[in-house]
Amino acid sequence: MSTTFFSNARIVDGTAAEPSEPQGVVVEGGRIREVSPTAKAPAGATVIDVKGKTLMPGLIDAHVHVVAVEASLGRNATLPDSLIMARSIKLMGEMLDRGFTTVRDVGGADHGQVLATEQGYVRGPRLVISGKALSQSGGHCDFRGPFDNAPSQFEGRLGALGRLCDGVPEVRRAARQEIKAGARFIKIMANGGVASPTDPIHFLGFSREEITAAVEEARNAGGYVSAHLYTDEGIRRAVECGVHSLEHCNLITLETARFAAEQGAVAVPTLVTYDKLSEEGEALGIGAEAVGKVDDVRLKGMESLSIMAEAGLPMAYGSDLLGPMHRHQSEEFVIRGRVLPAQQVIASATYIAARLCRLEGQIGVVAEGAFADLIVVDGNPLADLSLLTGQGRSMSVLMKGGVILKK
Repeated sequence: MSTTFFSNARIVDGTAAEPSEPQGVVVEGGRIREVSPTAKAPAGATVIDVKGKTLMPGLIDAHVHVVAVEASLGRNATLPDSLIMARSIKLMGEMLDRGFTTVRDVGGADHGQVLATEQGYVRGPRLVISGKALSQSGGHCDFRGPFDNAPSQFEGRLGALGRLCDGVPEVRRAARQEIKAGARFIKIMANGGVASPTDPIHFLGFSREEITAAVEEARNAGGYVSAHLYTDEGIRRAVECGVHSLEHCNLITLETARFAAEQGAVAVPTLVTYDKLSEEGEALGIGAEAVGKVDDVRLKGMESLSIMAEAGLPMAYGSDLLGPMHRHQSEEFVIRGRVLPAQQVIASATYIAARLCRLEGQIGVVAEGAFADLIVVDGNPLADLSLLTGQGRSMSVLMKGGVILKK
């Protein structure tokens, strides 16, 4: 069993405004065995001196689509499964290199990809998946045009982020099938979206009865529902129906944010994707009409962060990027840092995201018993969040499950 000892480790994990006092951290096998200022290196351990640097838990991105290898989601769904998987492997490896040791996939990935990473066949982050997102006809996962009423050709494709279901029985069946296939939670499309052709942002997705059915099925399996949401009306309605994870939330009001916080919900803003869709989307084939929707939500994004912070609504880290835009994944740190204290921004990618993944105490912390998912940062990210960007260039050590992947 391999053992690693981190000496002089000043820890930053989002729980304090300053790095901790120097600690010794013992890693044995895939877990952290000891964290203490008096810890000593076990005999035969690999010793890594962290003096002058920062030790952090591996980062967590709570809103990704690891199968979104193309910016155009309609085109993405037509690609062969074998090609999607090959390109997804590259994409996941790049996420890991940026320090993201766990990601929550909110539409697209399947349990085979989870097993491939767990069993070591794929070099990538831990995957927590929803399976295929559920969408109504004409909703955010329906890429048929307005005059196309033929059955969707995307069902069952690895490159499809979602599946269509209409009416309570179909929603229940779809949720049960995704849970049976390995989903840890259920994702629904409860508002219109940017990248789909026939649903303006203000459209509400699913009836209350359909949302409530999805919530019941998820809870029956020990999970929860995550919902794609933009408008204040959509967010309020979703929370009233029992939705726990609120994705995007750009148009939220203070009253609704307070209500969501009272109900124990968690928000997952994804501001970086709107910046990059606005800048690069049309050139990458998303289409002018879809890109034209971006400003409806992009311009309110920074304000939504302040509103949710004031309301006490917890926010997890999310990026939601597509295709070549995945390279901007870490820039969400800097965007949020323009509005929020660095400690809150880091917390969003550590213990808050861990709680949303239902892995609290296992990931997102440097603590005894947790998975040994760790990064060493050359500097103090509490003073400079840009140290967490740059494709991991300021991360001199990367460890996942006790295995050193970069040193």
